Amino acid sequence: MAFQPQLEILVSRDEIARTVDRLAGEVNRDYRDKEPLLIGVLKGSFVFMADLVRRLDLALQVDFVRLSSYGTARESSGEVRVIHRTRTRIQGKDVLIVEDIVDTGTTTSFLLEYLRKRKPASLRLCALTDKPSRHRVPVSIDYLGLTLPNKFVVGYGLDFGEKFRNLPDICTLED
Repeated sequence: MAFQPQLEILVSRDEIARTVDRLAGEVNRDYRDKEPLLIGVLKGSFVFMADLVRRLDLALQVDFVRLSSYGTARESSGEVRVIHRTRTRIQGKDVLIVEDIVDTGTTTSFLLEYLRKRKPASLRLCALTDKPSRHRVPVSIDYLGLTLPNKFVVGYGLDFGEKFRNLPDICTLED
């Protein structure tokens, strides 16, 4: 029998929009006299990052990094690999990582350490969502949108096997 997903809206598109507005306000305030480099974590952050940068009234740069720790599974393998590096020089820049979700914290912690070695002037993390009950390693989130329960979620950039990224809401995915 084919996979028949059961989707239930956990966070509506309206709540997401209000959250992105709030986060943009915080970033605008903290970076008003700076020219930050926003680094989106592909693929999941692209929807959030696009909405966020359109709400920022800053001179800014955008780049992306792609990491892998999931493959097509629901659970992280715990081993993080860099698939695509940033193309922008990071040394001396104010860097803001834009992440769709902090789940176990493994990938985010890896990325923070990876970028710290490149000597940015500052390094902060903006995450749309966080699942603190799943953290295996501590992660400090400077700009946090929403705290989620320990459920598998898709939509608004979040996927399962490269599907469901295009959903405008964040939904739980049940078998």
